Amino acid sequence: MIDHRRGALIGLAVGDALGAAVEFKSPRSFKRVTGYRNGGPYRIEAGEWTDDTSMALALADSIATAGWDLNDQASRYVEWWKTGKYSVNGRWFDIGITTRSALGNFVAKKNALTSGDRSNRASGNGSIMRLAPVPIRFGHLYSDQLDELSRLAEESSLPTHASEQCVSACRYLATVLAGLIHAEHRDKVLSPDWKPLQQLNDIKPLHPLIQEITQGSFRQKQPPANEGSGWVVKSLEASMWAFHDAETFEEAVLRAVNLGDDADTTGAICGQLAGAYWGESGIPESLRSGLARMDMIEEALEGIVGLTKRGISMCGRLTLRSSPKARLNRFCVRRTTG
Repeated sequence: MIDHRRGALIGLAVGDALGAAVEFKSPRSFKRVTGYRNGGPYRIEAGEWTDDTSMALALADSIATAGWDLNDQASRYVEWWKTGKYSVNGRWFDIGITTRSALGNFVAKKNALTSGDRSNRASGNGSIMRLAPVPIRFGHLYSDQLDELSRLAEESSLPTHASEQCVSACRYLATVLAGLIHAEHRDKVLSPDWKPLQQLNDIKPLHPLIQEITQGSFRQKQPPANEGSGWVVKSLEASMWAFHDAETFEEAVLRAVNLGDDADTTGAICGQLAGAYWGESGIPESLRSGLARMDMIEEALEGIVGLTKRGISMCGRLTLRSSPKARLNRFCVRRTTG
């Protein structure tokens, strides 16, 4: 399971970096992406990643350091926005309109539970793009505490993306990622009859537009009907399309980024799925070795997977502060070397 947990975050960063150079470009207006390249709207170097990975690293750092604390999560997003912390090159770049507005609200009012816009017009893909640390750290809840995993996934969206479309997308994607991390077969996890999906709807029905995706809408469409959109519904649908019948990690993420437009985020979402499914070992060496600032990703993984680089177990207490009454959970994760 360690391989799949690591794969989800590394896959996110790989997909982000592959799409970064063609971000905002319309489909078929650029030479097909087959590997890392430099350029793009922010003139990044080949293998560098954008806000998707930066915010995922901030979320991972918050979980590892503060437990579950939405205000701490939002504070770290603000730190990235204002100072460039968690950025691949030490400077802030690339922030969505919805995210910027919500973080501005948080700076003013200091309440991450209410900083995100709950209206449908604010249904961007900025919370599903960074989601991987939640199922990586809390995937153990998948088997018998799905209601808790669902709650954490939903709450992770609130600081910046509080619309029902966004929180439903996070609930569904986190559950899918947890299933893949637990080595369930892709066809089973993406089936409309998947038991955890039924349980998720019993906990609270998913938004109807997200429900269409769970029923397999992505299987019925091909580009240009599938598009690299910034809208959470289209973004999730396109990522699912790229992933659902790909034969390799590389095929999946390249399908995603070559949709263009919001290519880095489509790549990041698909990369989470593909990385959770094939694991770190299924990501080609060329994509892993070419990824910029792998040290930052390793540091994040140490915090949420619970391991040092030498495989020594790390035990501690995880504080959940987002509920009215704080709770403490014990955690202890072990891994042998090798």
